[in-house]
Amino acid sequence: MAARNTARKRAFQILFEADQRDESVLTVLADWVRHSRSDTRQPPVTEYTMELVEGYAQYADRIDDLIVTYAVDWELDRMPVADRNILRLGAYELIWVDATPDAVVIDEAVQIAKEFSTDDSPSFVNGLLARFKDLKPNLRREQ
Repeated sequence: MAARNTARKRAFQILFEADQRDESVLTVLADWVRHSRSDTRQPPVTEYTMELVEGYAQYADRIDDLIVTYAVDWELDRMPVADRNILRLGAYELIWVDATPDAVVIDEAVQIAKEFSTDDSPSFVNGLLARFKDLKPNLRREQ
């Protein structure tokens, strides 16, 4: 599904921009939506992109806690910005979006890491999201 792939990339870009600007993801999302409506050169922000960003925003503190807890020897602010935001998006979709198969979520996150981050990032993202997949029933319960 190319449309979902594009939606995930845009959601990642919004999270990344918000992180870099130290701004709320919902503020950056609103900026992207506004720009896409007023500038025909700007690609539209799809419903699925909005769902992913808004869903992440709803669970942002919990997701960051999970990443810090399970990313052994990594502090959130010391991770590459791309990795941190790929993990945030992947964790949200993996744990709280039942409509997408777990393997698809992990594979898409790894592909985004290959495109936007370091050579070591795909295996790091894959390993941490696979851990979340294994712990998923407990992670939902622990909220």
